[in-house]
Amino acid sequence: MVDPHVSLDSQQLSPPGQKLQGALEDQLSSALKAATHKIRHRYAGESVDEVAAQLADETRAGLHADIAAAWEPDHDQLCEVARAIVAGH
Repeated sequence: MVDPHVSLDSQQLSPPGQKLQGALEDQLSSALKAATHKIRHRYAGESVDEVAAQLADETRAGLHADIAAAWEPDHDQLCEVARAIVAGH
């Protein structure tokens, strides 16, 4: 089982974003964990790339619209989580 965590690069955040970095990371990580749980339970043989795309979509759906619009997911991290889901079935 994978326990995903989102880390943001403070160098790429605006000054207000830097002040909120911890809270943003917590929200993103929580949304990714919820997405991982949902997708793991409905997994039906999709490829790693398909699962990674589902993770991105489900994570965005669990976020405030402004945060979702600004979030640029780390494709490698999503693929790592997707591989864990695929390998677990």
